[in-house]
Amino acid sequence: MPSFKIDTSTAVVFVATAPEPKMVNKKTGERAVDRETNASLSTVGLLVSDEGEGNLYQVTVPETGLPEGLQPGMPVKVIGLKARDWENEFNGQKRHGISFRAVAITPAA
Repeated sequence: MPSFKIDTSTAVVFVATAPEPKMVNKKTGERAVDRETNASLSTVGLLVSDEGEGNLYQVTVPETGLPEGLQPGMPVKVIGLKARDWENEFNGQKRHGISFRAVAITPAA
C-alpha cells in the first residue's frame, strides 16, 4: 500500500509517551526491526498541534533515529513522517487503520 508524507513544518510537536520497544510477538519477546536497515524499532506517542487542531499519533521510529532522554512534554521535530493505511484479518474479523512511521525524532531547537 502507498504511504503519504505528512508535513509538520508548521506544527508544534510534543512527546506524549516515551519510546517503547515495538514487538512482533510479546509472548516470545521478538522485537520488530526495520526491513532495510535491521535497526530495532520503537514506538513513540506524539502530540501534533497545527492550525488549531491537536492529534495524538503512535509513531514507529528506528532506534537509530531516537535521541537519548526523550521525555513526555518535550518539544521535538519529526523527520520523514509518513502515514500508511493498513488492513488485516484477525480472528475472522477485518480490521483497518493508519500507521505512522518517521525516520527520526530530534529535540526542537
